[in-house]
Amino acid sequence: MHSNSYTLGFVGIMTTVVAGILALMFAGLKPIHDRNEALYNKKEILGSIKKGAADMEDSEVATIFTKNVKQFVLDANGKVIAEEGADKIDMKKEKKKAEADRKYPLYVYDGSEGKHYIVAVRGKGLWDEIWGSIAIKDDFNTIGGVAFNHTGETPGLGAEIKDNNAWKSQFVGKKLFNEAGEFVSVDVVKGGIKIPDHQVDGISGATVTAVGVAKMLDKGIKIYLPYFKKLQNKK
Repeated sequence: MHSNSYTLGFVGIMTTVVAGILALMFAGLKPIHDRNEALYNKKEILGSIKKGAADMEDSEVATIFTKNVKQFVLDANGKVIAEEGADKIDMKKEKKKAEADRKYPLYVYDGSEGKHYIVAVRGKGLWDEIWGSIAIKDDFNTIGGVAFNHTGETPGLGAEIKDNNAWKSQFVGKKLFNEAGEFVSVDVVKGGIKIPDHQVDGISGATVTAVGVAKMLDKGIKIYLPYFKKLQNKK
């Protein structure tokens, strides 16, 4: 029989070896993981304006971002602080910062669907975080499309914000400003639409998630309004 010291020494050596192998594997696979995550995020962004973006070939996504998309990084006051690197921003991490220190990605898509400004929004659903990409036409008022995602909303209920294309299509053509020029965003309502330009029907059985989407849109889009106003003043 081996002594206790021998056994402990052997276990210690094997633990070190295994930890080293795992560290090397992590380091080796991380670039692949990062590329895949970046590609997934780009498909989500394009999903706000292009149908079937999730099923696009990697090369097609790369081509669209090279030819048709410009990236900007804004600060909390809507000021451009960089003209590249929007796809490097992790909104989950930014949310942990003080509001004044946060950075926000903006994508300007100019393609067959027309020119759109795609903004990133993030909020809270029933169980965890929800987020989305909102494509706004170059009148800075009309929504051209949306894409939503979530961490843990209930399948068939709150998860419909991602999975239900018919529900998402309601947002197309909705207006962010009323006739008086006031920002009113788009609300998600239960029991029938009363203001067609600014409301969409909620999801049955997912009231809390729907309310979360409405709050997320209102707060998230407001961040970009100072930037949009500057562009309007230049026209």
